[in-house]
Amino acid sequence: MSDYDIHIANGTIVDGKRNPRFRGDVWIKDGVVQHLGDQNHGTAEQTIDASECFVAPGFVDLHTHYDAQIRWDPWCTISGWHGVTSVVLGNCGFGFAPVKQDFRDRSMLTMTRTEAIPYDSMKAGMEWDWETIPEYLDSLENADKGVNVIQYMPTASLMTYVMGLEAAKTRPATDAERAEMKRLLHEGMDAGLCGFSIQRLGPDSVQADFDGSPMVTDTMADEDILALAEVLRERDEGFIQITQAAGPIKEDLRFLEKLAETANRPVLHNVVAPARKDPEVHRRPLRWIDGCRERGLPIYAQCGTGRSGFAFTLEHWNLYDASPAWREVTTGSKEEKLEKMMDPELRQKLVEEAEAADRRLQVIQAGVGGNPRHLIVQDVAGREDLEQFVGRSVGDIAEEQGKHHIEVMLDLSLEGDLQVEFLGPDKGSNAEFMAEMMTESPYAIPGVSDGGAHTKFFTGGSYTTDFLTWLVRDEQVVSLEEAHYRLSNLPAQAAGFKDRGVLEEGAAADIVVYDLDELAIDPPWIGNVEHDLPAGEWRRVQRALGYKNIIVNGEVTFTDGECTGATPGKLLRHGTAS
Repeated sequence: MSDYDIHIANGTIVDGKRNPRFRGDVWIKDGVVQHLGDQNHGTAEQTIDASECFVAPGFVDLHTHYDAQIRWDPWCTISGWHGVTSVVLGNCGFGFAPVKQDFRDRSMLTMTRTEAIPYDSMKAGMEWDWETIPEYLDSLENADKGVNVIQYMPTASLMTYVMGLEAAKTRPATDAERAEMKRLLHEGMDAGLCGFSIQRLGPDSVQADFDGSPMVTDTMADEDILALAEVLRERDEGFIQITQAAGPIKEDLRFLEKLAETANRPVLHNVVAPARKDPEVHRRPLRWIDGCRERGLPIYAQCGTGRSGFAFTLEHWNLYDASPAWREVTTGSKEEKLEKMMDPELRQKLVEEAEAADRRLQVIQAGVGGNPRHLIVQDVAGREDLEQFVGRSVGDIAEEQGKHHIEVMLDLSLEGDLQVEFLGPDKGSNAEFMAEMMTESPYAIPGVSDGGAHTKFFTGGSYTTDFLTWLVRDEQVVSLEEAHYRLSNLPAQAAGFKDRGVLEEGAAADIVVYDLDELAIDPPWIGNVEHDLPAGEWRRVQRALGYKNIIVNGEVTFTDGECTGATPGKLLRHGTAS
């Protein structure tokens, strides 16, 4: 009988604690790192030759929407392919518990637009055996998992469960309802929740409900949020994730300060991302966070560091929802969308809004797909009469045809039965600004992958590989030691993962073994289409190259990109498996 389960031999170890890399071996038994170093500690069931590889802690992905997908894909791909060994579920206030039995379908419909998860896949792939949060957590614990998970209280589900959908969308909670929500959060925390999450993007939310109305938490009253924060303060545990509207900036930031002060627990502020030319775009919020920290307010910046492109058709696109006109035109069935796009009044609304768009709307559209004028026609669904437009920008075609660029986008979509695909242009990314954000602020966490969401036009789950190949290897503006601290240790600390995010003796054996020279995203910009979701639905995927092994709790889940079928992931109640 062997002394150990796995021996990782002759690797270069990067421990996630910013210590200088060193050559050594890793010895694993019963899911735990037993020894690090070059001394021979005995025999192992499996030996991994890491002579040409780095050995580092598995990545921690704090912002995902794999709540449905984990029920049919235990490894939470795309993230699982790219070295992620732990994820957080229930982000932005969205999830599937607590949910009454007669609200299950409506709960799934909620996710079809705001996170663009196919309804038919959820219907076929989820087996509901819960109503309450404790029941849900038990179900999640019993499900096969290829990654570790912790779970927020999805605040939208909580409000709907207590208040009913219409009331939750239209008014603050009563004192009795607020007390019940606090009681249920206590109950959920007792059962192992890690805190609660909220998306608050206002009445013109960029991520609306399936019918175009705001999501429940988008218009949530301050008092209701602060009441939940009081629960975390009372317990002195848990953390908060909040996606906040872009303006008015000062008012929003003052509320976040009050939230952090009330909870006295970590608050993950989404999303901080650098612009290509103006450094103040990222420096301003990071200075604000530094000021908060000086006053004892534990706020972190969750930063958008991935560079995945967007490619979409108007049959599925929803991320212009901050625009009332776009939201109206792209809501409903395919037939309804086609009819609306031919309506002269609605077309004129879109044109007028495009010409009068305020700065906030322009920024949102540029950030989540691209300004419509600059979109590239990528595919015309086999229409030979439209092939002449492939590779050209919407604005260029508009100039040639003497039309407004919005009319061109609509006309091409109509002629192609909503199958014409538009590509968000590669606007370029500023490696210097990204590196500054990732090295100079102690509280900046990379990621915001949105893994599991927007499956037909976005592949953010590859951000970990992009970080290592772009910033560390190619641009050489972030050290490997700093990268692994940011990708593993810092997010683990912020989210309360215990004994994870570092590679040290006694820590859980969540490990990546990779060849940095070979590391790559395949394909590099826009994901391939694969019909691998339940009910025959498709999604875009970017696979990973260069990861020799991915190990979760001491078991290999991927070898050279191939899944082993092992499902050693655990539900980490209160951040730990014990």
